[in-house]
Amino acid sequence: MNARPQAWLSQARNDLQLAELARDNGFLAQACYFSSQAAEKALKSAILELGLEPPHTHVLGDLLQHLQGAGVDTSPLQALPLKALSRMSITSRYPIDATPPAELFDPFETDQAISLAAAVIDAIEALN
Repeated sequence: MNARPQAWLSQARNDLQLAELARDNGFLAQACYFSSQAAEKALKSAILELGLEPPHTHVLGDLLQHLQGAGVDTSPLQALPLKALSRMSITSRYPIDATPPAELFDPFETDQAISLAAAVIDAIEALN
């Protein structure tokens, strides 16, 4: 793996660690946001590893399709509920009506987001 994709993957791992730290300290919305960021950066690292520029999107499904279009076997990633994690990129940061993001996420949902991000990182690392 060359340096640029490795930097993105390293940042993905760092974002995942921050998600865990946020969860452990009661910042569930922030944990969900950084889980989404970790998965996004891991997927973008795989695109960069192919010598391609990743699209400017936070939609994880779009990034997965980009990898598929480049001929990468993404079957380990296809079973993951990436749509839910993509939505967290927005819902964890901005109030919906009068509800702040801090009131939208529970510990179970947060743990799922962190586990999902870790699964994305693991699958990307297995590709290399």
